[in-house]
Amino acid sequence: MERIGTEDRRVANIYQTPFKPFYDDNGTPSNGEDVLQINAHDKPGVGFHVYRMAPGTTTTPHEHTEDEEFLVLEGALTDNDGYVYSKGDLVWLKKGTQHSSHSKDGALLVVYIATPERNLD
Repeated sequence: MERIGTEDRRVANIYQTPFKPFYDDNGTPSNGEDVLQINAHDKPGVGFHVYRMAPGTTTTPHEHTEDEEFLVLEGALTDNDGYVYSKGDLVWLKKGTQHSSHSKDGALLVVYIATPERNLD
């Protein structure tokens, strides 16, 4: 086998690499939401990425245009229906799911979603 070329591999450490702001549908940075993404997708928060919520953050109500999957690495978040996702929870939300999440103390998640979500505001 050939060596993997530098142009064919990207590596980022979730504890050392700076995160970038997460943007809403209007291109406005969302307060308290950051993303670390190393794929070539042009929209932050689409595809495979690490998503960070600052303490006290509530996401914009949105609808998933494809299934979403995430793993809670740190912290916890509560959905608008009161369901609490905690460290270690592996979650699947079906395409068409509408929700908003809040994190009292902050959270760090690994997320996969194939297409941008649709804001409900």
